Amino acid sequence: MPAVFTPSPTTAAALHARLGSPILVIGLCAAWCDTCREFESSFERLAQTHSQMTFIWLDIEDDSTLAGDIDIENFPTLAVFKEGQPVYFGTTLPQEGVVQRLLLALEENSPQTVAVPAEVAQLPNALLRYVKKGVASS
Repeated sequence: MPAVFTPSPTTAAALHARLGSPILVIGLCAAWCDTCREFESSFERLAQTHSQMTFIWLDIEDDSTLAGDIDIENFPTLAVFKEGQPVYFGTTLPQEGVVQRLLLALEENSPQTVAVPAEVAQLPNALLRYVKKGVASS
């Protein structure tokens, strides 16, 4: 099973099984973004370190059916959900240690839900619909 998921028909069943994890970390990226490509290996290591969390690498252009019209100001941008509620949304430094500290803080504390655009708030449900459709068609 991959540490980081990318939405695809081949990962639908495995991703479906993981969407119930308490923390969902979505890296919003773009294939043309050099910083995203550099950060991707750090994101993968973080996913391996935090195996109790679900990590998804979502290309805002290639996966536009899921990402919708999310307005990304800069990359990398993270959307983190705890128990289905958004607890972080924003640009982050593409440094593994910075993201590590953020994830530990969100996991250990009971962060308040943050206000996010509707498209971001709907990401967990959009992913669930996507994987259910993929599982049903396989």
